[in-house]
Amino acid sequence: MGYIASGLALYVLFVTVLFLTQRSLLYHPDQTVPDPEAFDVPEMTAVRVPTRDGFDLLAWWRAPRNENSPVLAIFHGNAGHIGTRAHKVRDYLDAGYGVLLLSYRYNAGSAGNPSEANLFEDARAGLSFLKKQGISESSIAVFGESLGTGVAVAMAATHKVGAVVLEAPYSSMTELAQHHYWYAPSRWLVRDRFDSLSRVGDVYAPILILHGEKDTVIPPQFGRRLYEAISGPKEVRFFAEGGHSDLLEYGMASIVVDFLERTLSNTNER
Repeated sequence: MGYIASGLALYVLFVTVLFLTQRSLLYHPDQTVPDPEAFDVPEMTAVRVPTRDGFDLLAWWRAPRNENSPVLAIFHGNAGHIGTRAHKVRDYLDAGYGVLLLSYRYNAGSAGNPSEANLFEDARAGLSFLKKQGISESSIAVFGESLGTGVAVAMAATHKVGAVVLEAPYSSMTELAQHHYWYAPSRWLVRDRFDSLSRVGDVYAPILILHGEKDTVIPPQFGRRLYEAISGPKEVRFFAEGGHSDLLEYGMASIVVDFLERTLSNTNER
């Protein structure tokens, strides 16, 4: 009985530590303040985007080539910084699209703390910035990558946008956490739930999902589960050899451009 009690106590301690440290496992702050030219996107301009609660978020911005061109609002994953995403926007810049690469408040010296609510507030600030630039709602595609897919779905569920692109999405952080930490009651411990599954039904814009079949960070079954829950216009592309962050190597950008040309561009011409 003593061994059982000791084992149970250690397990409870482990679960307690997991609960208390979960945000450090989910978010990885990076205080680098990157320069667009150093990351081969000199046509982009570094700006600071204010939030309603007093933070100034670093962002890179390039206006669209013309008023009917799509504009991508990109919400990146949990690690790295916007400079490490520069290669991902190259094709969209070359296509003449507007691009807003937005940092979160826990990056680039903004001095904020990460949480689901705070990331949503940051994303709203990004969409407000686009509105101030005179960008029409129907021209905007919210683009979420990994963790950022939960942000993109939440924005599309509460704001009028023209399209949604989700790279390596999950159904909810609770389900994903339970998958990775199957030996703990993880779904009951998660603070930042990012429940895209419950929100995606409120998205009326066309949605494109892109997912690698060999993704071990967010396995493809989570992308499939989210796709099946979408009731509106939707498209999906699973890449047989794709992992979590290498979908560009399998033609992701051309698929996104084709999707946006068939959705946003046509909408703006009517």
